[in-house]
Amino acid sequence: MMNVDKEKCIGCSKCIDDCLVNDIIMVKGKAQIKNESCFKCGHCIAICPADAVSSNEYKMNEVKEYKEEKFSVPADNLLNFIKFRRTIRQFKAKKVEKKKIKKIIEAGRFAPTGSNQQDVSFTVVKDKIDYFRGLVLKNLNEKGKSILNNLEPEKMKFKKYAEMWIKMYQDYQNENLDNDLLFFNAPLVIVVTANSTVNGSLASANMELMANALDLGALFSGFTLRGAKGQPEIRKFLNIENDKEIITSLVIGYPDVKYLRTVPRKKANINWT
Repeated sequence: MMNVDKEKCIGCSKCIDDCLVNDIIMVKGKAQIKNESCFKCGHCIAICPADAVSSNEYKMNEVKEYKEEKFSVPADNLLNFIKFRRTIRQFKAKKVEKKKIKKIIEAGRFAPTGSNQQDVSFTVVKDKIDYFRGLVLKNLNEKGKSILNNLEPEKMKFKKYAEMWIKMYQDYQNENLDNDLLFFNAPLVIVVTANSTVNGSLASANMELMANALDLGALFSGFTLRGAKGQPEIRKFLNIENDKEIITSLVIGYPDVKYLRTVPRKKANINWT
């Protein structure tokens, strides 16, 4: 429930003006939250100049006062940071510290979600990463064989991947991980699940940028998604809730490669109307 401290409230109505669902009214010069249509977005907490709004559903000690020197990021620096990020496929044999893992997840936790659903969950695969690798590769192997056994014209584009998945599984069975094309011998995988693809994707984008800010590298593993989705054994292993789906799989570790510059891109496809 959202609450207003009547002693602190100065009746400025900023919270009322900013409430999307019109759940706040003015009573005797003080704001009052009805808690009828409120979806706990927290705008009223953020905008109140008197710090009069709180919630008994969240930890209020997480709330931070805005300070420009700690919160502002120069636009050009941010854009360059985004441009410099690279997908990493070479990792050092070095563990990722738990405090860094938590900071990556924190970046995902504070990503926007539709209607403030906050439906994104995170599974950190670290100690059992080899077992997870085996589950995914086993399913990719089966998918690969299915594609090659039913190689219709429209599936020809998947032929090279099918052959690759079968070879990857064979290498795994032979304990040949020098050419690990699934996790690239990274020490950590974070699987992001959500009810909404958009919500999970937004969280994942934040997480990758945070990984880069922590001098780590990340890979969005499409192979892992293809090998894990719809597999009951993997859902159970990852403790995925029934109403959620795997959105992304971030392979994370310390990069064993150093890039010296950004790369060019196609021109932006922009329509001005």
